[in-house]
Amino acid sequence: MNPTALVLVDGHNLLWMAAMGTPASVASRDKTRDLTGAFMFFALLRKAVTENFPDDPEVLVVFDGELGSAARKTADPDYKANRPTETPLPIKSLPDVKRGLDAIELPWVELEEHEADDVIASAARLAGDRHCYIFSRDRDFYQLLDDRVRILNTSRAADRRIINAAEIKQRFGVFPDQWCDRSALVGDPSDNIAGVRGIGPTTAARLLAGGLHLEGLPGSGRLTGRAGEAVLAAWQQVLGWRDLARMINDIPLPTSPTGKPTPVIPRAAEVLTVLNLW
Repeated sequence: MNPTALVLVDGHNLLWMAAMGTPASVASRDKTRDLTGAFMFFALLRKAVTENFPDDPEVLVVFDGELGSAARKTADPDYKANRPTETPLPIKSLPDVKRGLDAIELPWVELEEHEADDVIASAARLAGDRHCYIFSRDRDFYQLLDDRVRILNTSRAADRRIINAAEIKQRFGVFPDQWCDRSALVGDPSDNIAGVRGIGPTTAARLLAGGLHLEGLPGSGRLTGRAGEAVLAAWQQVLGWRDLARMINDIPLPTSPTGKPTPVIPRAAEVLTVLNLW
């Protein structure tokens, strides 16, 4: 009998998809409250689990801590400086989502001083030999892919929703454990990591060919021409950017994977009814 699969849900990522990626809004019966974020969060979560995991998995939802990015911002003030400073619309649904998760007894984790990425990386490590699926559209998780860890991206076609390590090598020319090296070279707009001017995906794949990491570049003979000069000129920044992109996987968790299947997730309307939101 195969161990129960673990599904780690990138909570804020799902909430943004729920609130901003839905063509029609959902309102309370008196039309005074927009319930789109909370309703679609549970609708998309239920759909993702029921359609992609015929055997009931264990599900754990992880949210970003309020001060989660503080350490990285201290190291580099530009980190995520492109994010809105005012509370965006999706986040306004977060309290109802948390209440809903409690109501259906679906465990969730939020550590004030840690980003969800790091908590998910730590939970994936603690899962041992179990298959682990990270439900997110965030490419940062590519660095975690291996024979056991995969990504579920439901915004892709049904036959392409599960992303594995082989796909990363095929699409980007690097292995998952080189993903942060690549991000440091080409940049990551979502996290406001600039990358090296003039270094695109093709050049980065060439520089990192054969599984080479940044440490091996100076002595590799590959840093030639304008591209090589650009990398060397920004070398300390490049190493710093890679540190920003790397996830921490040894955070102590208050809620660790149990190995037990999560009860069937109710329909979104049922969750909102329990919360008296209609």
